[in-house]
Amino acid sequence: MTDLKRVARAAWWLARLLLALYVFVGALQLMKTGAASLSILQGDGFLVENAASTLGLGWLGALLVLSGSPIAATALTLVAGGEEAVAGTHAFTELQGFTMLTGSRLGAAFVVLVTAVIFAARAPDGERKAPITCAMFALFATAMIYIPAAFLGGALLQWDTFHSINLRPPTAFVDLVDLAYGGLVDRAEGYSPALVFLVGLGCLLVAFKLIDTVLPTLDGSTVQSSRADWLTRKWPMFFLGSLVALITMSISVALTVLVPLVAKRYVKVDNVLPYILGANITTLGDTMLAAFALDSPSAVRIVLAEVIATTALSLILLTFFYDKILKAMWHLQVLGSKSPRRLAVFTAVLFLLPVTTILVAAVAG
Repeated sequence: MTDLKRVARAAWWLARLLLALYVFVGALQLMKTGAASLSILQGDGFLVENAASTLGLGWLGALLVLSGSPIAATALTLVAGGEEAVAGTHAFTELQGFTMLTGSRLGAAFVVLVTAVIFAARAPDGERKAPITCAMFALFATAMIYIPAAFLGGALLQWDTFHSINLRPPTAFVDLVDLAYGGLVDRAEGYSPALVFLVGLGCLLVAFKLIDTVLPTLDGSTVQSSRADWLTRKWPMFFLGSLVALITMSISVALTVLVPLVAKRYVKVDNVLPYILGANITTLGDTMLAAFALDSPSAVRIVLAEVIATTALSLILLTFFYDKILKAMWHLQVLGSKSPRRLAVFTAVLFLLPVTTILVAAVAG
């Protein structure tokens, strides 16, 4: 009976995983179809005026949905749709997709601050400061890597040798996608592009929720059960963060795991920076999966440029400037979280920055 239960559980898990992947890939196909003819995302649309406006769009979108993955996937579908846009139109470019992906990463860490504030409100007096400090580290560390990585990755995309990279999924996979979704896409082409895109976006959000239910869930006690010395050393923490984000396919999960660990003093705030940097690299795993599912060489190049840039910068900073960066992080987090009022102002600034970026980009043209 025990063996039958195990088989039944495995079969149920596999069925939910296949359903989640089916909805995920289908959502991407719908969004790509809608984006190919969506006028607001072509020409000089207000939200996609240039690379700066798409940076703000991705940033603000991730803040609002408390997740970077759906916004990152959206950026890739817009690029893939641009590849199929009507000739003569100004399509969503690779650089715009890259900056929107970068923006989605900048906004993704906001959920850690939300979690930390909730945790701190319920914690005893002596445990309230640490979660907020941990969240501030996550936000500043993410910006510290992804902002300069935007310039490095953007330069890679402009390099002819890199631009010639043409990675695609196997033909059999493309044929399977066409077989599974060809009829759906054909019918969708008869509807409004905006409606098709929004339905696809809704399905994408559902897909990520379904994926969350089948992927491994980690909490503070799971990570803390690792050998204690892993939680105090730089490179083991870097690889641990990379592994957790890769397994969970979620930067939100990978980083919020740190909040209870720091609050209960299993991990010192001084040791979380390498973990955060590692998680910020491998969280792009699900985005790369989306790029291949879209059968878009441009989308693959965008994610590859982001991975190369963030990995290179993270390794350089951890190897040569770790102590200086750690000291700077402590000063920055004090500025943003010294009092509830400062924290409220800091949170408001997080939303004002992407909005201002979009507005300035629109005015500058």
